Amino acid sequence: QVQLVESGGGLVQPGGSLRLSCVASGFTFSDYGMTWVRQAPGKELEWVSTILWSDSTTYADSVKGRFVTSRDNAQNTLFLQMNSLKPEDTAVYYCANSYKILDVLDGRVPLGRGTQVTVSS
Repeated sequence: QVQLVESGGGLVQPGGSLRLSCVASGFTFSDYGMTWVRQAPGKELEWVSTILWSDSTTYADSVKGRFVTSRDNAQNTLFLQMNSLKPEDTAVYYCANSYKILDVLDGRVPLGRGTQVTVSS
C-alpha cells in the first residue's frame, strides 16, 4: 500500500526558506517519478515540480529559480527546498508517486495528508 508522509511546513516570513520532506513507502521509490503539488485556500490543486527516476526535474514557472526538488533513494525520501518564499506560496503541499501531472491534478493518484506552508509577516 502506497504511503506518503509530508513534513517540514510551517510559518515563515516573506523571503524566508523551508525544506519539505516526503517519506514514501509501499512501492519501489527509486523506480518512480515523484511530483509536488499544492493547494491554496479556495483554489484547485496546482502543480509545483516533478522529478524523474533519472533525477531530471521540471518546475512550474511560478516557482522556477526559487524551489529545488531532490530525492534520496536510499532513504525513500523526496525533498522540496523552498527559497525566497512569497505570500502567494501559502498552501498545503502534497507529494505524489507519479510523474504524470494530469493524473495527479485529476485525483487519479493518491496524495499524502500534506503539510501546511504559510508565508506571512
